[in-house]
Amino acid sequence: MENIYKSAGVDVEKGYDAVERIKKHIAATARQEVLGDIGGFGGLFELTSLNYQEPVLVSGTDGVGTKLKLAIDLEKHDTVGVDLVAMCVNDIVAQGAQPLFFLDYIACGKNNPAKIEQIVAGIADGCKQSGSALIGGETAEMPGMYHENDYDLAGFTVGIAEKSKLITGKTISAGDTVIGLASTGIHSNGYSLVRKLVHDLDFAKTYEGLDGQLGDVLLTPTKIYAKSVGEVMKSVPIKGISHITGGGFYENLPRMMPDGLGVALDSTTWEQPPIFSFLQQLGEIADDAMYGIFNMGIGMALVVSESETENALKILNDQGEKASVIGKVVSEEGVHITS
Repeated sequence: MENIYKSAGVDVEKGYDAVERIKKHIAATARQEVLGDIGGFGGLFELTSLNYQEPVLVSGTDGVGTKLKLAIDLEKHDTVGVDLVAMCVNDIVAQGAQPLFFLDYIACGKNNPAKIEQIVAGIADGCKQSGSALIGGETAEMPGMYHENDYDLAGFTVGIAEKSKLITGKTISAGDTVIGLASTGIHSNGYSLVRKLVHDLDFAKTYEGLDGQLGDVLLTPTKIYAKSVGEVMKSVPIKGISHITGGGFYENLPRMMPDGLGVALDSTTWEQPPIFSFLQQLGEIADDAMYGIFNMGIGMALVVSESETENALKILNDQGEKASVIGKVVSEEGVHITS
């Protein structure tokens, strides 16, 4: 039977090999609440030891998008797993949750155990950065659905928050401070446009203004903010959080704002990674379009009261974040950016 299945393009033995290779990476993410061993039909996570009065589970799911195409073309697969975790985890952090566990799904045209190990090693790295346990996943070999070297990723995370400390944005008011947390670059959105702009460039070249080879800069993994935001939440009442992903500033900042309020930002208050000006010049893209597509150097924005600003900044900077005041909440809906 196994030979028949292999003749159809599915190599079960390579699947077993991949599982053996990734076990050590999964084990490195373990938390004491994880029950059972690797290889069960479901991942088990025990909640009773967590000290919450009114616990709320917060879940998120996402992928990496067409950034994967660059990883495939450049044969670099050890960082997109971090991106996968970040895209899921940063979303639930925006609700005030701390991640508990993560599951991944890898679909591929042909199971290459070494490649799968690289991908899962990146996922495990992202889980460690976020404090979440990798408790399950699936690798699906689907010849005929994907080309031999192609693959896709999806992730799912569950976090927990005290009900009274959920971050909903309802208490935001005019005059509150907007704090920006620096991104590590493009993160994981806008890559359909990025790939169009750079398709005929040399990915091994360090272009003027960039701080590394183009391919490496484009594959820089997404920053994970779970631990640093969690530290702020211990002593500062955060009113709102926005994860700056697809849709850039204009779509994501309003998602945390109550009706009737907006934000006024000063783009000179933070440092923009040079990749953004590089892409903007390549495509001759207007500023408004850039801020509507990319994070422009701000991966997450927090809203706190003016009186809590310095305390929040100190905690964030002590956690290694590049954090700065980038604007204020105003009594006019929308996102208003000056430079």
